[in-house]
Amino acid sequence: MDVRPFWLAGSPATGDDELTVTNPHDGRVVGVGSVPTPDQVEQAVAAAHAVRKEAAALPIHARAEALAHVSRRLAERSEEIARLISAENGKPIFWARGEVARAVSTFRFAAEETRRFSGEAQRLDTEPAAAGRLAYVSRQPYGPVLAVTPFNFPLNLVAHKVAPAIAVGAPVIVKPAPATPLSALVLGEILAETGLPEGMFSVLPVPNDRAGALVEDPRLPVVSFTGSGPVGYAIKDRVPRKHVTLELGGNAAAIVLADADLDWAATRVALFSNYQAGQSCIAVQRVIVEEPVAEAFTAKLVAAVDSLVVGDPADDKTQVGPMVSVEAAERVEQWVAEAVAAGGRVLTGGGRDGATVAPTVLADVPGEAKVVREEVFGPVLVVQPVGSADEAFAAANDSKYGLQAGVFTRSIEAAFRAGKELEVGGVIIGDVPSYRADQMPYGGVKESGIGREGLRSAMEDYTYEKVMVLTGLTL
Repeated sequence: MDVRPFWLAGSPATGDDELTVTNPHDGRVVGVGSVPTPDQVEQAVAAAHAVRKEAAALPIHARAEALAHVSRRLAERSEEIARLISAENGKPIFWARGEVARAVSTFRFAAEETRRFSGEAQRLDTEPAAAGRLAYVSRQPYGPVLAVTPFNFPLNLVAHKVAPAIAVGAPVIVKPAPATPLSALVLGEILAETGLPEGMFSVLPVPNDRAGALVEDPRLPVVSFTGSGPVGYAIKDRVPRKHVTLELGGNAAAIVLADADLDWAATRVALFSNYQAGQSCIAVQRVIVEEPVAEAFTAKLVAAVDSLVVGDPADDKTQVGPMVSVEAAERVEQWVAEAVAAGGRVLTGGGRDGATVAPTVLADVPGEAKVVREEVFGPVLVVQPVGSADEAFAAANDSKYGLQAGVFTRSIEAAFRAGKELEVGGVIIGDVPSYRADQMPYGGVKESGIGREGLRSAMEDYTYEKVMVLTGLTL
């Protein structure tokens, strides 16, 4: 099998070591990637640092056209890349195609935002002392971005870091997840077609135990991390003087109020507690239901979960595939067993076959169980009946996380109340918390992170405001 090169300062390169990527479903080898040496990592960082001023000065049209080219090429190669994502990640091809389509949009949105992302003038003569003065406010990149990306969306979550970096004129170094580096390497191949300056991007599949040197390197003033809370906050603590953005985990709640469309709610909750095999920061983990409809809703939910197609991720009909590894599946199995031992009931699922965990619905789980308090990151859903909307909102907020929440209701008053009271970064009315539009601000509060993704939001995160005041003007 050919060894895939990594991307060093915009050019393909190979190192001394190799990384073998296997399919979580059947264990077959999907690809072999080359791993950069420490000297090659140093070359990439030095190149990013050296090109930072040229990158910041790139004309808007050059940045926008590079991003538009990536969008077009992803669309042209969409089926090939979707099958690669499915093979290295275990994601059903249905969801992998959706991820590629989202990445196409992400780069397109970035190209559009690049053309809109310019300075603004502000008159200062609102006070007599500032007569004749005008401020020009622009945004300048901090400098090169270190993008540390996860395995669950190996293309689109890379896109959400690379695209805004290029949009603002910041070099970017991608450290993809060791389990799923191949999609990022293909993205590097497409970026190399754009004619961006040498050093503008690198894709370095280094192992996690070598990431610390990149995080600490002072030539990379921005660290954008997506992954687990403990790792994310360890990074922030390690480099307190850097600009660090963290998109972390959650144990997302879907609230079903008594006036909800129960069929719609059950169908959506069932699907989105199990999409990506539950390996999404905003997969539904807790469903909080008002008691008048709890029995009816739970019956519909279990039926909807039982109807999901579990199997080979390469099959077009499969909706739920394996987790990323057997070890990950064993952990989820253990958490379910602990919940049952503490008094919880399995309404459906609960079993494991290799890396595949059966879609699982639990009831009567004590509030301190891991499947309630922590992020399961697997296909497990806990049903929690409550007596009122007040109790539902309180239960949703009873979490150290705060990424997104979904509220099923027909009441506009309840919708606005949820938008105000729920302690999360995003409230989705009439649907699951798993909904995300790639152009919208996305991120959390509490232990779910710092900063926002979504193209314009990330562009602002990677830049700072700079003011130039003009004096002695006739305004």
